[in-house]
Amino acid sequence: MPSSLAVLDTVEYQTLGRKATMKMDMIIMPILVIMYILNYLDRQNIASAKIAGIDADLNLSGVEYQTAVSILFCGYILMQVPSNMIVGKIKRPGMYICGGMAAWGILSALMAVVHNYAGLLVARVLLGCIEAIFFPGALYFLSLFYNRRQFALRTAILYSGSQLGNAFGGLFAIGILRLDGKHGLEGWRWLFLVEGVLTTGLALLFSLILPNSNREILGLSKLECTFVQWNLASDQGQHDNTHEITAFKGFILALTDPKTWLFTGILYSTYIVGTLANFFPLVVEGLGYDRTTTYALSAPPFILCVIAMLVNGFHSDRAQERFLHIVLPLCVTLVACIIAVSTVNVAARYVAMMLLPASFYGSSVVTLSWITAGLSQPAVKRAAAIALINALCNTPNVWGSYLYYGAPRYLTAFVVCLGATVVAIGFAVVTRIYLGRLNKKLTKGEDMRRHGPTAAQIAGGFRYTL
Repeated sequence: MPSSLAVLDTVEYQTLGRKATMKMDMIIMPILVIMYILNYLDRQNIASAKIAGIDADLNLSGVEYQTAVSILFCGYILMQVPSNMIVGKIKRPGMYICGGMAAWGILSALMAVVHNYAGLLVARVLLGCIEAIFFPGALYFLSLFYNRRQFALRTAILYSGSQLGNAFGGLFAIGILRLDGKHGLEGWRWLFLVEGVLTTGLALLFSLILPNSNREILGLSKLECTFVQWNLASDQGQHDNTHEITAFKGFILALTDPKTWLFTGILYSTYIVGTLANFFPLVVEGLGYDRTTTYALSAPPFILCVIAMLVNGFHSDRAQERFLHIVLPLCVTLVACIIAVSTVNVAARYVAMMLLPASFYGSSVVTLSWITAGLSQPAVKRAAAIALINALCNTPNVWGSYLYYGAPRYLTAFVVCLGATVVAIGFAVVTRIYLGRLNKKLTKGEDMRRHGPTAAQIAGGFRYTL
């Protein structure tokens, strides 16, 4: 422990910790949540644009529209690992993420001028490439400031940005679409333009506020920053060292670690169910309501989702337990999928729609925390692993869009979601067993080889969170 902290008594140390964490939360978390809201709006506004008539104005067939939705994820998936290999090595990760936000905002605004299918595809691919910077970069960014006992809640807070985007994106769209016909522009063009300009403007502001390391954080004193550094290092068993190994070696370590693939199995299966978010307004529209009512009915499930994620993340951190906080929400997902498969009753289907986002996203935020803690060192390995897993687990967004046919029941989609939920639970069980065995080996002092904790972590008594 640094001498400046060692001289504090227990009460002073705890008071300092609470104050430093609260200040850090107030600086970092609101910015990242707003970033994620806009990231999600700029990515998913094509669903609102369809209801506003983009398919008719650009003469898109059903398959062409589905392709325009899914092709974004080609660039999004391909660029995540290279981007996080960069963010794991550079000195200004905060500035890098803000720069990416400004770039995707500009591109989103330029989508207002597309006039054909080809132009829409090009814009969506490029948008995916640039948006790949944000989510895996943000998870790695958070891991520079918060330890394992704090991470699930902050992941839930971060992820709430996407769900708030889902909840209010449709309502926001209602307001913007009132501009339909103004200055000769269709409503969906105004949607892209307004959201893109807003994103770019806020990115420039955030670049002045978001910290680039835990050594200097706006509003925190030198002693408070020292606490943040010690709080992180004492939990991980060592300080982050981006020069410890090369970015490529970090990627290879992540690629060859069995834990990477176990975590991938959980999250991949969960994200198959998550493809529902891409088509949520259309699935709700299948209940038979008009456009405004459909947008309004799309909001409550995601508001509930935010509450569920925060509660599950908070309790997971408090209990320092991950497995049950992943599996129990997935059991709710299982029930909701069974309801969706079994009936077309409006009330029952809407109950299923209420339960689905809250349960599978509530589970996934804890899975993401498990990933970050289980693959924590070296730091560049952590950055590569986060991006690799997230990239692979977003591939269902490419092919999953083709499951949503046969309105209003969407039977194929919900049957696949049902099976994927069972697989996710199975992977979680296997991961829990595997990590438990690794902890037993650590207790016995057995050689963990290259895929276990680093020597510094072992010396510090590191154990995997179960």
